[in-house]
This record gives sequence, structure tokens and C-alpha cells, in this order.
Amino acid sequence: MAGKFEIKTGKSGKFSFNLKASNGQVILSSESYDSRKGAEGGIASVRKNAGNDARFERKTAKDGSAYFVLKASNGETVGKSEMYKTKASMESGIKSVRNNAEYADVKDAK
Repeated sequence: MAGKFEIKTGKSGKFSFNLKASNGQVILSSESYDSRKGAEGGIASVRKNAGNDARFERKTAKDGSAYFVLKASNGETVGKSEMYKTKASMESGIKSVRNNAEYADVKDAK
């Protein structure tokens, strides 16, 4: 089973998406978009940029948790990961985004 993008509509009417691994775990979450078309453009950007390691910005939160941000070629943030306890877990998350983004189906969140 491959990963999938799930597009959801928030209470404010804005759209966002999550990239989920084949086990259903969220591996990347987007910012909010004003339209579904904007969210679909964000998904296209994830697909385009996920294969380039330089687009992943590795960060450390104030509490010491590791996380990453995926950026487009223009420097805009496309998505952000969950918080990981270790840098090794964060690197596994990046690998999962790379492995799942290109061929993931797009579905509406239930």
C-alpha cells in the first residue's frame, strides 16, 4: 500500500493536506490554503521538491525535539513534519516523505 495525500477543509473554510505513509501515520502537514486548488498546488510542490535533500530544512524545537520543514525552490514552506524524539527518527521521516510523495494518491479526508 502506498502513501496518500489527504485534503481537508477546516472550520474556517481553508484547505490543508497531510501526507500519510502507507501505515497511515502523518509524515508531512501543509499550511492553510484559501482554495482547494491552492492545496493541490501545494501537493504538486511536495512531489516536485521531496526528491531534493537540500529542500529539507532540519530543525530543533525549544524542547529539543527534531523536526523538518520542506521548502519549495522559492524558499516558501510547503510542509512541516511532526516532532521527533531523535534526529535519526527525523531522518526516517524525511526518507518516508521522499518514498511516498511522488506516487501518493490524493483523497479527501473523511
